[in-house]
Amino acid sequence: QVQLVESGGGLVQPGGSLRLSCQASGIIFSSADMGWYRQAPGKQRELVATAYSSGPINYADSAKGRFTVSRDNAQKTVYLQMNSLKPEDTAVYYCNAYLGPADYWGQGTQVTVSS
Repeated sequence: QVQLVESGGGLVQPGGSLRLSCQASGIIFSSADMGWYRQAPGKQRELVATAYSSGPINYADSAKGRFTVSRDNAQKTVYLQMNSLKPEDTAVYYCNAYLGPADYWGQGTQVTVSS
């Protein structure tokens, strides 16, 4: 069965950094487009960054210049390095694996940016 397990969330002060990890199992990871999404209270889930299986990387405007997504196909893990965090980055962050038409989600990890 497919599992995506996120880790690395927590409480951080504005300007701080966090590194999220998403460990996948049960899928051909190298063939999956791996994405990070987030959902803040009262808001819709939004795309943060995608690391495509073919190589390209895409970022939301809010993430450009601050966040870096990377993947390790051998470890079946995708990472999201988040720097210069702002209070508006506070959200539950979800890992997504897209293997069209199949679409899988992790359980999410909370990121709170607050002083």
